[in-house]
Formats: sequence, structure tokens, C-alpha cells
Amino acid sequence: MAKKASNQAVVHEGQVLRALPTPRIKLATIEDCRREMARVYRDAKAGKTETADASRLVYMLTAIAKMIEAGQIEAHSTAMKTNASKCRTLADFYGGCIEKNPAE
Repeated sequence: MAKKASNQAVVHEGQVLRALPTPRIKLATIEDCRREMARVYRDAKAGKTETADASRLVYMLTAIAKMIEAGQIEAHSTAMKTNASKCRTLADFYGGCIEKNPAE
């Protein structure tokens, strides 16, 4: 994989050139990861990125997407458990959840 470029000034043909920082990529949702994977694929297809580098990047993006998915499943499971604890019986659960009587 190519080494990360430093942000040091470079003199080229008498002109001082400074590298621009890489923009931060939003990877907060599975859709963000999918979009970035598609961009990496297009760059590899166009020859802008070596396929070995693209493969590594997509592997990392897949791992991030899996962790996002696991977090969503965990949040959903927690919400279901909280909701189920408010239900008195199995019939209440299927018929509509009823808040427990505070006097009980």
C-alpha cells in the first residue's frame, strides 16, 4: 500500500508546493460504507487505485459496516427487551403492550 504523504512543503521547479489534507470520509452508516466501497471500486476499475490496495480498503470498510450492523442489532435487541418488560403477559405482548400499574 502506498505510504501516507506528509504535509511537508516540497520544492518543484522553483515553486513551493504543499499537499492538501485528505478530506474526512463519513462512515457513520452502512449506506456510507457502501457508497465508499463503490467509490473505491470505481477508482480501481479506472486504474486510479491498485487493485490490491482497493481490496484492503474494501475489506476494512466491510469490517466497519459489520460493526455498525452489530450495534444496530444490539440497540434493537435492547429496545425489545425493555418493551417486553413492560408487558404483563404473553397475550399483552401480542395484543399490545400495557404499561405496568405503578401500584403493583
